[in-house]
Amino acid sequence: MLLLRLLARPMLASTYVIQGYQTFRNPEPLVPAAEPVVQPIARRVPGLPQETEQLVKLSGGVQLVAGSLLSIGRLPRLSALAIAATLVPTTLAGHRFWEAEDEQTRTQERIQFLKNLSMLGGLLIAGADTHGKPSLAWQGRHAAHQARREAALRARTARRTHKISSRLPVG
Repeated sequence: MLLLRLLARPMLASTYVIQGYQTFRNPEPLVPAAEPVVQPIARRVPGLPQETEQLVKLSGGVQLVAGSLLSIGRLPRLSALAIAATLVPTTLAGHRFWEAEDEQTRTQERIQFLKNLSMLGGLLIAGADTHGKPSLAWQGRHAAHQARREAALRARTARRTHKISSRLPVG
């Protein structure tokens, strides 16, 4: 499984490193397509820049950095989820196949939309991958379960000890 991760992560990340770099360096061509998707997000999420060009550039930067980290195995879960978060608005802005006029364009945009959907699935799997180790949530549940079992065992032992000691003659 280690070899699989060593090969798969850079393969998954490669698109985002290259596209993220290009988007970060030259966001202007993407701004018109991004406008209808980005502005509602910018209005709802405090702290984000209000200018579409800045948000497109930010998305490219996130993809570049997170893709680079994912490819070298640093913070892979966080990196995969960060890319996934940028991929949703990118896909909705860039591949609106339902609005295409002619069939050929509609088909091409649908293919790209579905490709991105598939990549999103891969990123979500990578974001949930714990390297075969239990997640923090599982560890917390397991520790709580063990603590309850231990407390019940101690209570049972205390009751039995008290019951036995109450039968012993005093004196």
